[in-house]
Amino acid sequence: MEPLGSSAKQGKKVTLNASTLAMAVMVIVLLVAVVFAANSNEIVGWFVVVISAGWLLLAAFMMFGLKRGADKLNSSLREATAAATPRAQSGSVIVDESTSQRDMKLDHSFKIVQVQARVIAEQREAKGEDYEGMIDRALETIQMTAANARDMIKPAKPMDGEIID
Repeated sequence: MEPLGSSAKQGKKVTLNASTLAMAVMVIVLLVAVVFAANSNEIVGWFVVVISAGWLLLAAFMMFGLKRGADKLNSSLREATAAATPRAQSGSVIVDESTSQRDMKLDHSFKIVQVQARVIAEQREAKGEDYEGMIDRALETIQMTAANARDMIKPAKPMDGEIID
């Protein structure tokens, strides 16, 4: 068995050799066309030289342009991977707007429960003339808030889609 890195290097070498071979063939075709055109000194021969020179320029432009584009894509992919790696390791989660709003509402509900618990504690200590009514209203508010908060919690839906390696 070969290590993974060696097969990747061989694939790149084959691609480089194929492009080098193609460029060499195009240069040979141009040189042959120039020699034949110079020997025969006919206009058709020089048209063939111009056409083969155009094909050589097009091949060179495509080869170097595609290589430059692939290098840029490769570097941007490396940068994106490097930027995403610390976030993935820290356990952060991408949150959409609806989740953020739901979390704000749940936070507000918990604050209401805390306030009402404080009201109950104060009324139990004060034992004023209307303390039982205040405690009952606070407990009712806590029950309503808890019911509303539980309605906001949605069961987690499994994610669907395809896995891309």
